[in-house]
Amino acid sequence: MAADRRLDLPVVDLASSNLLAAAKSIRQACVECGFFYVTNHGIDVALLERVFAESRKFFALPMEEKTSMALRKNSNHRGYTAPYSDKVDPFPKSRGDSKESFYIGPKGDGDLQTDVNIYPSEEQFPSWKETMQSYRANALATGKRILSLIALSLDLDADFFHKNGAFEIPAAFLRLLHYSGEFYELGDGNFGAAAHSDYGMLTLLATDGTPGLQAWRLFVTISFLQEKDRHPQMWEDIHHIDGALIVNIGDLLERWTNCVFRSTLHRVVPIGKERYSVAFFLDPSPNLVVKCMESCCSEANPPRFPPIKSGDYIEERLSSPYKLATV
Repeated sequence: MAADRRLDLPVVDLASSNLLAAAKSIRQACVECGFFYVTNHGIDVALLERVFAESRKFFALPMEEKTSMALRKNSNHRGYTAPYSDKVDPFPKSRGDSKESFYIGPKGDGDLQTDVNIYPSEEQFPSWKETMQSYRANALATGKRILSLIALSLDLDADFFHKNGAFEIPAAFLRLLHYSGEFYELGDGNFGAAAHSDYGMLTLLATDGTPGLQAWRLFVTISFLQEKDRHPQMWEDIHHIDGALIVNIGDLLERWTNCVFRSTLHRVVPIGKERYSVAFFLDPSPNLVVKCMESCCSEANPPRFPPIKSGDYIEERLSSPYKLATV
């Protein structure tokens, strides 16, 4: 299903020597719609191709094998989620999102020394662990570079996020995503991924070039989900650019900036063709207290939100609209 129009987003060259110009482009994007592209991001094309190849191979497994690695309530958000496990859409007839996914996070949470991730068998997937952890490390480095530009765009020091402890134990997760090639009408809330905003700080998305991703250009966030039928739906396609990553900010960064930057609703609609993507979610250290940035408030515009620990905010958001199916 095509959107009304194609979203024209800034393309930010991370290799540019003009950091202020790059920061200015990011600020414009984050104020207007919360999405932009980055090129020359430092993630090797061959590595990304290996990630997609491993992803396709995994999702081609029989459902029984995939569900043996299912994400469970006490799994630290690692492992497989089957189609219709996620339900963020309020449509009563909606079964939930038709996508399936696989989460990969840091090797340990906090002081844990053991690897808490779930992996397919090494016999079937000998390169899986190395490939995914390598991509996660590269995406983390890229995310930190982008956040340096975001800090500059907010009139802060480039190392703001480093100095305040955001990266002491960053919550950095990789999510492999697969959307079936089935086509169905959107009535009753049938989506690959229903309208939602990301909960955290920053998301980096790599796609296989298949269309389907759309953003709602109106400046609304997940708090409007229950009232979305009262507003005109201005959905716009986010197209693929070879060699570029799609970047969007999440609700936590919106809160951190006192709503100067906006986290935007987005969705994936069915087009009758299989679609694969790789999302990398970068959030601050769980114990970091997130409070309004000094450059984003004033006497005339006081902080709108009380301080909160990053981990508490994310868990609160995950436990609210997120439904984990029993598998």
